[in-house]
Amino acid sequence: MDRFREFYNGKRILITGHTGFKGSWLTIWLKSLGAEITGFALDPVTEKDNFVLSGIGNHITDIRGNICNADEMKNAFEKCKPEIVFHLAAQPLVRLSYEQPVETYQTNVMGTINVLEAIRATDSVKVGIMVTTDKCYENKEQIWGYRENEPMGGHDPYSSSKGAAEIAISSWRRSFMNPANYEKHGKSIASARAGNVIGGGDWAQDRIIPDCIRALESNEPVEIRNPKAIRPWQHVLEPLNGYLLLAQKMWDEPTKYCEGWNFGPKTDSVSNVWDIASEVIKQYGSGKMKDVSDPDALHEAKLLMLDISKAKFRLGWEPKMNLLQTIALTADWYKRYKKESVSDICLEHIRQFCNE
Repeated sequence: MDRFREFYNGKRILITGHTGFKGSWLTIWLKSLGAEITGFALDPVTEKDNFVLSGIGNHITDIRGNICNADEMKNAFEKCKPEIVFHLAAQPLVRLSYEQPVETYQTNVMGTINVLEAIRATDSVKVGIMVTTDKCYENKEQIWGYRENEPMGGHDPYSSSKGAAEIAISSWRRSFMNPANYEKHGKSIASARAGNVIGGGDWAQDRIIPDCIRALESNEPVEIRNPKAIRPWQHVLEPLNGYLLLAQKMWDEPTKYCEGWNFGPKTDSVSNVWDIASEVIKQYGSGKMKDVSDPDALHEAKLLMLDISKAKFRLGWEPKMNLLQTIALTADWYKRYKKESVSDICLEHIRQFCNE
């Protein structure tokens, strides 16, 4: 963490979606580095969420609000005068997007535009990291990873909303925060696209790790809806490490890195859902699985991978952990959270990830 501590110590940072899974981990990490953090988000979904159990909300400026409300967003920016913004707030679930397509678009597209507008209107902001997803690409089920310059798209409302958000981010950057005019606006904006992220403290519906843990804690079989779906699995700290590094690079050289970036796992961490659940059960120490796949189920991509060459060669970023290490660290959180300090567990995992 030393390479980040000197940079982030004392920085004023606003995180949207700080009550969520990835947002809570980013908040904990940045707070440990000495950053002054303001979070803007809806309430956590459950009382077992990482944000709640870690108690991190007691150590930051915790603002509850909706990114779809432009006035609330701008008020939060005016209050904390952030220097760096990490935008993670989203409707992140594919299956829910079929049930709530309009709300998904409102949150993921217009919410992102509201954040961009708040950044544009706030003189103090120098760097904005807009987090989207690997599903923003027009997925052709190809066997090689998608590169940052490939077309945006998406079959389901969630994926397509993230593709649309990427188009909006690119438009706002070119129209209002163009690197060619940096001396006038003083802002550097990038988007970050990560694969399937796992780790402790995630209790969202229709995600394989939370589904596994809920079943295991109830002594029920883990029901697998899409056993053959292949995904690029990575621990939550992997892309967060990329976001932190990217923001630092953008601060130092604001016109060089303001573009889209993939943060995915190593090739050997690309695996199907059935094998992931099998390893979770092995690491957890008990449990069994049940295939409940439905041939008439709503469409979800079967194959999706990212090419991370750009981040590796231009940022000097690459994944630290293999798939077994990723699942082991994730299972460790769920085996310990009921009896130990979740804040201590998270900080221990961050130190372990950083090899400290």
